[in-house]
Amino acid sequence: MSRLVVVSNRVATPTETKGSAGGLAVGVFGALKDSGGVWFGWSGDVVSETVANQGPSLEQDGAVTFATVGLPKKDYDQYYRGFSNAMLWPVFHYRNDLAVYDRDEYAGYRRVNSWLAHKLIKLLQPDDVIWVHDYHLIPFAEALRSEGITNRIGFFLHIPFPSPQILLNIPPHEELVRSLCCYDVVGFQTEGDQIAFHDYIVRHAHGKATSDGQVEAFGRKLKTGVYRIGVFPDEIAEQAERGEARQDVMDLKQSLEGRKLIMSVDRLDYSKGLVERFRAFEHFLEKSPEWRGNVTLVQIAPPTRSDVETYQQIRQNLEYEAGRINGRFSGLDYTPIRYLNQRYDRWKLMSLFRESQIGLVTPLRDGMNLVAKEYVAAQNPDDPGVLVLSQFAGAAGELSGAVMVNPHDVVGMSDALARSLAMPLAERQQRYEANMAALRKYDLGVWRDNFLADLRDVRRK
Repeated sequence: MSRLVVVSNRVATPTETKGSAGGLAVGVFGALKDSGGVWFGWSGDVVSETVANQGPSLEQDGAVTFATVGLPKKDYDQYYRGFSNAMLWPVFHYRNDLAVYDRDEYAGYRRVNSWLAHKLIKLLQPDDVIWVHDYHLIPFAEALRSEGITNRIGFFLHIPFPSPQILLNIPPHEELVRSLCCYDVVGFQTEGDQIAFHDYIVRHAHGKATSDGQVEAFGRKLKTGVYRIGVFPDEIAEQAERGEARQDVMDLKQSLEGRKLIMSVDRLDYSKGLVERFRAFEHFLEKSPEWRGNVTLVQIAPPTRSDVETYQQIRQNLEYEAGRINGRFSGLDYTPIRYLNQRYDRWKLMSLFRESQIGLVTPLRDGMNLVAKEYVAAQNPDDPGVLVLSQFAGAAGELSGAVMVNPHDVVGMSDALARSLAMPLAERQQRYEANMAALRKYDLGVWRDNFLADLRDVRRK
């Protein structure tokens, strides 16, 4: 079997791949171990130009080589903070109002992609299969092709792909789609994302797109497909059950003093609908006074992109809302919202999910949302909690047992909380079983293997 080369903006460390990292790192590392190969990308370090211009740092773990490079400050600002996260991220999440376009940042985005591609070429073998991940690296295949690389190259988008009318807000939208067409396989999380891409190809690129995923545009032929990223549900269940007896989890249970627990875990990001979620919980306590003092919302929101002004504002808004709501409903022995702006080990989160009665996952827009799937997998089958899920998460297309909500509807989310807390055991079990069947049908291995099978089937040019 040919080697696999994985390219991502950030590379998980060998230690993280042993279980502390999220599902993507675990799944990708599994594929790399099977075929042998390279995981290449940014180390996360901002370094001097001199250090950046050295060769990739290499670390071996069995048949897998971890190859990382640092970014100079200018490249970090333009490629990562700039075009990737100030333009692509908000537009792809339908937040054009937050998008900031700067031509120099776009030039830096393309320059860094070309620079990274040049670094990788020195590590490539003629028969390697290359799998590129996410919006930071849209031009990566184009950069490789310009240097004569003819290997099979696939791309998977982990975030939503916007409808053409939204995408047109990015001034170089045509260049970006042209770059995507340099891949052999382009994968999306949902049918809606694939349709949006096909719609752009037909209406704005004057190309062709067929129902079986074949696309012709910009002088290229490629395959598109829907590959729903998943989790390994049984592993999560074991992890959650093992952690139940650990001291941190026992301390939380004791501090709740018999109160019901609602768990939410999100990166601190405007796409996650955090303020709307807090206001829905406030409305619930307002309209259901019998639950005051009897239910606690734990919101874990690890900081992300803390050097970006928009994210600093989100944190301030969320802290204000938590303080305001707690000021209304707290008692001497009761705090309705526990807002934790810090990271927790994955095993601990899974165990906390298992202890809770509701998993509240309400993004305004999300490619998939693995937290929703992890919440379901972590539940006790004999007494499962209820997943309350945004209809705008990609996972909503699979998890039919969730209580679906519109995250813009504060009253609707409040009603869903009331319904879920009062839900009979038999209904909770039925919903849990339906969700678990979906998780097992499309687990992380299926996602990985289906994409790579399609990529390996591509005829070499």
